[in-house]
Amino acid sequence: MTNSNNEPRKRFLALDTSTAVLGVAVTGGGELLHEINASGERNHSVHLLPIIEQALQASATTADTIGGISVGIGPGSYTGTRIAVTAAKTLAWAWNVPVTGVSSLHALAWGGYHAASALGTAGTDWIIPLIDARRGQAYTAVFAAEKDKPPRRLAPDAIRLMADWVQELAVRLKEAAAEGNRPDTLWFVGETALHGSTDMLAPLMEAANVQAVPYELEGRWTGFLAEAGLYEESGDLHTLIPNYTQLSEAEANLRRSSEGSLNTR
Repeated sequence: MTNSNNEPRKRFLALDTSTAVLGVAVTGGGELLHEINASGERNHSVHLLPIIEQALQASATTADTIGGISVGIGPGSYTGTRIAVTAAKTLAWAWNVPVTGVSSLHALAWGGYHAASALGTAGTDWIIPLIDARRGQAYTAVFAAEKDKPPRRLAPDAIRLMADWVQELAVRLKEAAAEGNRPDTLWFVGETALHGSTDMLAPLMEAANVQAVPYELEGRWTGFLAEAGLYEESGDLHTLIPNYTQLSEAEANLRRSSEGSLNTR
């Protein structure tokens, strides 16, 4: 179905605030129509709705041309992720459109690999997205590159201690080599300044070509993943919740306090 301007009626409004970048994009038919990526994690709640309005206006998108909303559900910043999910659910209810929750790490992997592929790559590659989770930990996963298609998941999203994660990846590499599926290159993308140093990744460098590419999430990839149909639309908005992968700091402190009081009884 098209409107009077012969533009597709089914467009996606894509949102992601799980990292320090506030990403908003309008996509349609696998194409980017407009995108705004703004840095400043502490201001996501203030700027999200005005930026959504700017993106809609710039792409000449109205409520009746929106076919759905895609939103990054994390893992990532606890407060940041909640901001985008809440906004997506509110707009989906107001516009009576479905909302699709998308892994922020999956979007980071696809966007990071797309940026990294300009460096020249061929063959079978693994993509390891990284978002800092403090205390030597990262939110991360593993995906296999599928050329221009969305990366194929090989390991679930989780919070992992980087030292242990590198050792696990080394084991995975040996197993893949034994099966004849060893990747040519391991691309670490995202917050690599903290977790992609040569010293950290050294155990992997004898088994594969290892590249660390800094990359900030762009909103378009959340929309493209939703358009690709890899994630189910949420018919019931109440079922759409952020993927925190861990307790918030406040919840963890409360649990430790409760456990401490029980132990003193």
